[in-house]
Amino acid sequence: MKIGIIAASGKAGHMIMEEALRRGHDVTAIVRHPSKINEDVKVLKKNLFDLTRQDLQDFDVVVDAFKAPAGEEIKFLTSTEHLVEILTGTTVRLFVVGGAGSLYVDDHITHLYETPGFPEAFKPTSTMMGRGLEVLENQDQLNWTYISPAPNFKPTGDKKGHYTLGNEMLMTDSEGKSEISYADYAVAMVDEIENNNHNREHLSVVW
Repeated sequence: MKIGIIAASGKAGHMIMEEALRRGHDVTAIVRHPSKINEDVKVLKKNLFDLTRQDLQDFDVVVDAFKAPAGEEIKFLTSTEHLVEILTGTTVRLFVVGGAGSLYVDDHITHLYETPGFPEAFKPTSTMMGRGLEVLENQDQLNWTYISPAPNFKPTGDKKGHYTLGNEMLMTDSEGKSEISYADYAVAMVDEIENNNHNREHLSVVW
């Protein structure tokens, strides 16, 4: 498939790019700084907010791995709104690297970021990512899948080669842990891209 990866130079985006390349997909890194992409891969040098329908309409899939800078967390919302605007009505499938804070801890009442003890430093990001998810959930003319990692999202964790896929509820193991590495998250993301079994759904992935 033709896959465009926004922010392919970031931690999650880079792992997803490597996994998609390993499987033989036609990958384009959509980045502001091409010098950060070392792999032999096509590059579209452009800011997310400057992307147009013409830039993206020929991809089968666009992965949004954008991470808003500290103090500019509202861009998690406005970037999603922009992508919805330019992709609605196309055949492109949008896959979003979500956040754990958007997961529910009960029967669709309380998000993880609304629970007591949730780190204050992460609330602006989780809140705005949650609002971005709400924008997607209101779309019926766009194919999207939003995948939240476990709360303990490990940049340097091992690639175990297995994971558990769930819905929008927080999952923990028998010891109360909820973990996934970036590498295994990337495996889950590319699996979903290939299988296309969860259109317009919010998913979660843990070990």
